[in-house]
Amino acid sequence: MADVENQPVRERLTFGPFSLSPSERLLTKDGEPLDIGGRSFDLLVVLTEQPGRVLSKRELLKRVWPDVVVEDGSLRFHMAGLRKLLGEGADGARYIATQVGVGYAFVASIERQGLPGLAPVPAPMIAEEAAPRAAASSLNIPARLPHLIGRESDVQLLQARVVDTPLFTIVGSAGVGKTSLAIEIGHNLASTFDGQVAFVDFSMLENPTLVPSMIAGAMGIPVHSDDPLAVILGHVRDRSFLLLLDNCEHVIEPAARLVERIAEDAPQVRILATSREPLRVRDEHVHRLDALAYPDDPSRLTLDQLLAYPAVQLFSERATAADSSLEIDEAAARLIAAMCQRLDGMALPIELAAVRVATHGVQATAKQLGERFSLGWPGRRTALPRQQTLQATLDWSYDLLSDVERTVLERLAMFVGPFSIDAALEVVVDDTLGSDEIAFAVDELTSKSLIKPDRARGTGTYRLLEMTRAYAKQRLIARGLDAFNGTAHRHARFFLAELEAIATQEEDFLQDQRPLRQQLGNIRSALDWAFGRDGDRRIAVRLAAASAPVFLNLSHLIECRTWCGRGLAEMEDASRGTAIELELQGSLGISLMFTRGNSEAAGTALSRALEIATALDDRWNQLRMLGRLHIFHERIGEYEVAMSHARRAVEVAEAIDDAEAIGVAYSLSGISHHLAGDQMRAREELEISLAKTPVSVRSRTIHYGFDHRNRSGIALARALWLTGHSAQADAVARHTVSTAARLNHPVTHCIALIWSLAVHTWMEDLDAADEALEAFTECAEVNALGPYIAAATGFRGELAILRGRTRDALGAVEESLARLRGARYELLTTPFSIALARGLILDARIREAGELIDASIARCETNGERFAMPELLRIKAEIMIVSNDEARAISILEDAIALGRSQGARAWELRATTDLASLFTAEGRSEEALDRLQAALADFPSAGNTADMRRANELIEALRPPAASVG
Repeated sequence: MADVENQPVRERLTFGPFSLSPSERLLTKDGEPLDIGGRSFDLLVVLTEQPGRVLSKRELLKRVWPDVVVEDGSLRFHMAGLRKLLGEGADGARYIATQVGVGYAFVASIERQGLPGLAPVPAPMIAEEAAPRAAASSLNIPARLPHLIGRESDVQLLQARVVDTPLFTIVGSAGVGKTSLAIEIGHNLASTFDGQVAFVDFSMLENPTLVPSMIAGAMGIPVHSDDPLAVILGHVRDRSFLLLLDNCEHVIEPAARLVERIAEDAPQVRILATSREPLRVRDEHVHRLDALAYPDDPSRLTLDQLLAYPAVQLFSERATAADSSLEIDEAAARLIAAMCQRLDGMALPIELAAVRVATHGVQATAKQLGERFSLGWPGRRTALPRQQTLQATLDWSYDLLSDVERTVLERLAMFVGPFSIDAALEVVVDDTLGSDEIAFAVDELTSKSLIKPDRARGTGTYRLLEMTRAYAKQRLIARGLDAFNGTAHRHARFFLAELEAIATQEEDFLQDQRPLRQQLGNIRSALDWAFGRDGDRRIAVRLAAASAPVFLNLSHLIECRTWCGRGLAEMEDASRGTAIELELQGSLGISLMFTRGNSEAAGTALSRALEIATALDDRWNQLRMLGRLHIFHERIGEYEVAMSHARRAVEVAEAIDDAEAIGVAYSLSGISHHLAGDQMRAREELEISLAKTPVSVRSRTIHYGFDHRNRSGIALARALWLTGHSAQADAVARHTVSTAARLNHPVTHCIALIWSLAVHTWMEDLDAADEALEAFTECAEVNALGPYIAAATGFRGELAILRGRTRDALGAVEESLARLRGARYELLTTPFSIALARGLILDARIREAGELIDASIARCETNGERFAMPELLRIKAEIMIVSNDEARAISILEDAIALGRSQGARAWELRATTDLASLFTAEGRSEEALDRLQAALADFPSAGNTADMRRANELIEALRPPAASVG
């Protein structure tokens, strides 16, 4: 290998018990030669050339296999063998570190011999350091981590400021990584203090009076008097010295007094302390250490993006160190990111979970962590006892609290996520604890890093880290059933009052999703307890009704359905017929409709909600439920019933006499007339609806269950195409879908997309249809909207048929129709039947196509769905032509043309006229064909380069007699 051959002839590298001579191609351990393969030897040489630097897999492959193309697996195989040969992990030995997704680095200390002027090279961190490193063996500091992840800015800040600051205290929660950071700073500043650095770990100290003696011992100062502090000051009064005082929280008073004396009497001494709360002495500077960053939403991030987060990087590195064969791919990295989120980015629990991955794997560990937050998972045997499990770590903090602080912490564990001080007072206070005591305890617990101020939500808002909450909840349960249920009752009562109060400010409440998402955990927890064995049924029913708008807002329709169903089942007779039942029935109906299909249960719930609103003379809720019932009956193919709801909605809106009410009612009426085939009236009413309805906002969308303005817009796009305004139809459809997407309301988005697909397919813009279908499919699947998932399959088959491919398409459309009928979703039956008939014609299955079209025509005549009738007749005529019954075909096409014209559906009329002209031409009636086509185009509302107009114009050109020649 060229790079190895260029090594100086007499160079020898020593690390631990090993000696490496590149020129002699010899590796020895304790003087005895080792049997090492050629590739593994070359790999070791390349790694030791630049100790501490991460070498990428590509670079290693190029250096070790310069003339051979090999896979990554060969590198992993040789790396595993090299680690085994070196005894990686035995007695804590570490030589080669993995930078997940990047490469490998040699991290052991190396001493080079044989070249003049070369001093021993200590193993650098993988990341470059700003300050020179001192040999760990000459310092009274524990060994540093080979790679301190995610603390670059903390290291940079403290390294720069500790030198000029008498006292810096690193404050943070248990397990956040305070000790590792202090050790790193100590090593980095060792040369600045000429090696005069001492590390004092108070965690094993039980007698606080021994604090001065322990510091003296760590500094190497013999004490023969009763005043160790005086002896310490005598040694350091005029000297530069760096003291690292770790884990001060349980000896905080004597430590604070000592630190203050040293700062006053020894001005050149610098103290860096770690504690879960500040020391609160003069001239103290506090550095609050936050958790490691992790992604809030890992689902859309790539592997490289995920590994850029320090929490994910730490987890991955520790996991691969515990199992060198572990490979972190994108799916595993996403699970790791979700675990880091659950662990709040805290270093210690991340390391404990990562070690578990070596035994159980990433997926199993993620599942275990999701099912139950374990405080007992073991970590390194060499860790301090208080850091070997989270239980031990938190026991350490808990034992330092007063009785009041313990009680407050336990009761605060009932909160899932952020809480305000007002919420804390409402949930924690009882006959034994007053508001002042609680407020003071919250301040103290915050100071001790057991409660975390939630900076994202502003002053006065707090949260417990997940591990602290799990621990405190265990403690609360251990106090007995009465203690737990009392706290849970106050918690449920508080959130019930909050939800019922903000429902009166509905628009603001529903517009901003962030506060709702942050309190979703508390709402679920309150519901779980209230409906549980020891809960309160009256609170449970009211809470289910009050939380229904929240679940609808966040598109958690299945949860909405579940809680509303339980609320109705547990409801007392006294609450029947009230606004509470109205909300539960209305929310149950719409959530059932969009998740399970248009079941009888959904219709019954919505009808009952309308009945209650009518009895209460609540016109706005009547209008709201009429809108939901309209779409329900439209979806099950009961168009006449839907029309009756639209008429009643107009009456209610006129009684309300409000522009928004009029807009909602005319939306229902316009859609019904569009489906009934009256396109001119439909267009008129839909335009009135859009003029009256306020601009779409999410709060109004949630209130009604879907966005009426958006639904009017997409229906208008269809009516515009049918009436011959193709360009306008395309513009309105695209604008409506775009608006729906911005509302972030999946049901509304799916409604817009499903109707826009009709516009694109009618226009034969299949690329636009593909794009809409992709968005529709994703939206339906992500939000578990069952009927829409079934519909996506049918649309996929329809587009394939339009491209002339029937192989799998016919089965896809048939499957979709079957599933939609099972869900009582009939709105797409006619369009999909038309698509299926076209495919059958392409496959020359003419009899089946004819039977399907005849059945569709009969169904549409019965249920009042007449908008597609001209197109159904046109396809029936096409079947007659293939069957050599031209006379019957002409008669049917004449009926289609007349019906299209009476409906105002000039687009259907033009298609049927073009087919009729083609048939006339085939029979030698060219002049009549030309007249009919020219008349149809003359009456067409707008010019444009649509597919239908192109076909008509091409036929006209073919039918026109050639111009007479001159001469």
